Amino acid sequence: MKKYYLAVDIGASSGRHILGTVKEGTILLEEIYRFENGMKPKQGKLCWDVESLFAEILEGMKQCKKLGKIPVSMGIDTWAVDFVLLNNEGEILGEAVGYRDDRTKGMDEEVYKTIPLTQLYERTGIQKQIFNTIYQLTAVKNKTPEHLKEAESFLMIPDYFHYLLTGVKKQEYTNATTTQLVSPVTGTWDYDLIQSLGLPQKLFGPLSMPGTLVGGLTKKVKEEVGFDCQVILPATHDTASAVMAVPVVPGASMEDMLYISSGTWSLMGTELLKADCSVQSMEANFTNEGGYDTRYRYLKNIMGLWMIQSVKKELSQKGEEYSFAQLCEMASKESISSLVDCNDTAFLAPESMITAVKEYCREKDLQVPNTPGEISAVIYNSLAVCYAQTVKELESITGKTYESIHVVGGGSNAEYLNQLTADFTERTVYAGPGEATAIGNLLAQMLANHEFNGLKQAREVVYQSFAVKEYKSLKQSE
Repeated sequence: MKKYYLAVDIGASSGRHILGTVKEGTILLEEIYRFENGMKPKQGKLCWDVESLFAEILEGMKQCKKLGKIPVSMGIDTWAVDFVLLNNEGEILGEAVGYRDDRTKGMDEEVYKTIPLTQLYERTGIQKQIFNTIYQLTAVKNKTPEHLKEAESFLMIPDYFHYLLTGVKKQEYTNATTTQLVSPVTGTWDYDLIQSLGLPQKLFGPLSMPGTLVGGLTKKVKEEVGFDCQVILPATHDTASAVMAVPVVPGASMEDMLYISSGTWSLMGTELLKADCSVQSMEANFTNEGGYDTRYRYLKNIMGLWMIQSVKKELSQKGEEYSFAQLCEMASKESISSLVDCNDTAFLAPESMITAVKEYCREKDLQVPNTPGEISAVIYNSLAVCYAQTVKELESITGKTYESIHVVGGGSNAEYLNQLTADFTERTVYAGPGEATAIGNLLAQMLANHEFNGLKQAREVVYQSFAVKEYKSLKQSE
């Protein structure tokens, strides 16, 4: 009898339910449900509609019952840094505010009154991003202190959904590290830092590793979806799950792996067994996020496909409908040489991404892109150049030479960008699998159920199970 595992993978723009099973040493996937997501304005804030998202989680679970494919376990992963505060009744205090909201403006300076940035990085190893949880919590403390005072629980978004499913509150490790409040030395909350920032220590309990059993479904949920199953923590930070699914050629080492988890964000880096919290690392803006099996995801956040996604949506609103493939095709025919800094805050949440790109080029005295093809070319080329710069930084810091780059996630399907990445980095690019986050989610559950004898074997099975496409740089091909 087949054992099914259910991954609920929720990204910033959509979510999906994917069933996985292992057959003859191969992982098989079946997407059974998909739904939309996005931040919505609410009382002057950009918020996540967590009630609607949980309803979608349940609807997808009902599909398992309809298909007669009941999972032995399930787990939920989402984006990082965002959270909810709960009162003693388990109700949300305020709103589930999203990371693109501007409530954190100026909160970095508030934090640095307590601890300078250099010391904060030395203690946590997490790169500064103005939307990190530490700045969001500081915003709550300064703007709505009553919520912090009344709060009995602090849960990251996937932890909250697991709580709604089981009635059990657990704080998962990989996502917790993105708060900038976890020590990479102890792997637990930095309580001295938390106390110095004036945050209630009671909100931060024991951290649970991926593979931990949360519990069974509540009676209410069982009655609604029509079955019971175990809820097992995946790496609840979607990037941590995606990195778990970076394929490894059987017999190859995991220690010299370079990856890009490519989606709304491009997360580019390698894995370390020990965090690098040096000044050099901080100045290069790398982060040491927790990964599966206490490995560190040493990476840089790059704006990623958010820019082209925004352009596509904006063009659609103007009545100009293009697929991503069409935008890539048009971009490949352009000769415009203008480049933008993909990590400039101008591109984080502009009212118009097209206008933001044009204004950046105008201010830098570069050729201003006008057509959809030119705008797309500027974005894709800028991303590839950013990847190339990041490779050089990684090699300088780690002292290693990386021969290839693994691109996983939805962006692995962007053939034009993959080829640009190979050309600009002069490295072989291996693209795939596209559903890396869901696969990584499933791997954590499968490892907990002893389907594989460790992470390396699981990654080798990923390589054998899914199509991986190879791209050579033009220089390599000569």
